Amino acid sequence: AMLRLRLLTWDVKDTLLRLRRPVGQSYAAEARAQGLRVEPEALGRAFREAYGAQSRRFPNYGRGQGLSSRQWWVDVVKQAFVLSGVQDGAALTALAEKLYRDYCSSHNWEVLPGAEETLKQCRQRGFRMGVVSNFDSRLETILSQCSLRHHFEFVLTSEAAGVAKPDGRIFEEALRLGGVPPEQAAHVGDDYTRDYRAARAVGMHGFLLRTAGQGPEPEVPPEHVLPTLSHLLARIEK
Repeated sequence: AMLRLRLLTWDVKDTLLRLRRPVGQSYAAEARAQGLRVEPEALGRAFREAYGAQSRRFPNYGRGQGLSSRQWWVDVVKQAFVLSGVQDGAALTALAEKLYRDYCSSHNWEVLPGAEETLKQCRQRGFRMGVVSNFDSRLETILSQCSLRHHFEFVLTSEAAGVAKPDGRIFEEALRLGGVPPEQAAHVGDDYTRDYRAARAVGMHGFLLRTAGQGPEPEVPPEHVLPTLSHLLARIEK
C-alpha cells in the first residue's frame, strides 16, 4: 500500500550536506594562514574532545543557559587549539571568529550525491518539506549557500526549538509547522537513534539513510532503509 504522506522532514548533516574535509584539516589550514603550525590529526582529536565536553556542559549550544550559539562555537574552537598546544589567546579569538564564519558557507559544505535531484522530485510530487536538524542558527544561511533552502517550507533547528533530537518535541513542532498529523509525515535521516527511532516514537514514518561502511545497527525493516537518497521515492510509492 502506498504511504499517504503529505510532509517529509529532513536531517541535514550527512543526509543532505557533508563537510568537504575533516574539521582538523580545515582548522589547521586556517591556522597556517595565520602563521600557526598545528597538526591536523591532533587538532581533529582535540576538536572532538572540546566539542564533547562543551555539549555535556552546555547542551544544544547553551540555548537554555544564556550562551549564544556563536559564543558556544567560538569557545569550542579556541579550546580545540588550546588542547593542541596553541597558547596565543588574541590570535585564537580572531581565528575562532573566522572559522565560525567560514562554516556558514559552501566553502566547507557540499551537497551529497542524489540530494538535489531527490528534493526536486519530492517537491514535484507535491510533498510539503521541512528540515529538522540538531544545528545552530547558521543552518538557513548554509542551506541557501548550498542552493537547497528553496526546497523547504521551514527550517527547524534544535537551537530555535529549544530541544534537540531525539527529544520528540522537536518533531511535534515540525508537525505543527507542517500542519499534518504524524501518520501523514515521514522523517529522513542517517542516525538510527536521533532520526529514525525518534521520529517513529512520535508516530511519524521513518527512513534511515545507511551509507556503506557503517557498523552494525539495530534491525530496521529493509523497506525503511535507504542505501542512497535516490531510493526514497520508490520506498514511498511502492
